[in-house]
Amino acid sequence: MSELLNKLEWRYACKKMDPTKVVPQEKVDRIVEAARLAPTSSGLQPFEVFVVTNPAVREQIKPKAWGQGQVTDGSHLLVFAAWDNYTADRINMMFDLTNAQRGGTNEGWENYRQMLLNNYPARDEQVNFEHAARQAYIGLGASLIAAAFEEVDATPMEGFDPKAVDEILGLRARGLRSVVIVPLGYRASEGDWLANLKKVRRPRETFVTEVK
Repeated sequence: MSELLNKLEWRYACKKMDPTKVVPQEKVDRIVEAARLAPTSSGLQPFEVFVVTNPAVREQIKPKAWGQGQVTDGSHLLVFAAWDNYTADRINMMFDLTNAQRGGTNEGWENYRQMLLNNYPARDEQVNFEHAARQAYIGLGASLIAAAFEEVDATPMEGFDPKAVDEILGLRARGLRSVVIVPLGYRASEGDWLANLKKVRRPRETFVTEVK
């Protein structure tokens, strides 16, 4: 655990990446796999991860991310895209997948399926999207920790135009909406104003409250 904490101390939101360095595919795969393995509400996994390496596509996205250079200077761009709504088909897809993987089902599990089917699709679409987006952020957190462990720089960004990114990647046609983007790469040796600044976090005594 101390090794992981040391890696988290090492990581920061890199502002300038070295465009000559490429993250090895096996590291990218492990970073993405961490998102896939992340917990989600009811196990529905209501988001997907797009791994964008195409330079032309990333050049399109860059101006929609306020010109942040990491989008194109990094070797990979992760786009976390949440379901735009919960539907019966989507809920059934995950329950059926679980039953197939586990080799059967039981009454309690099927009752839980019906509870979700009776409640989620009837809710407001925006409420459902926001719930799905929160699950995507759990996956994001897992990927950021995995990236730190791999000593790969990962800079989460909400500073982009989601509708524009949705259009570039054709997300709406797939029932998805972009939530957060994450360039992956390696910090440049110079030119990053944040690189040598001390990491600042609130002290434990003002951050953690123990209820005994």
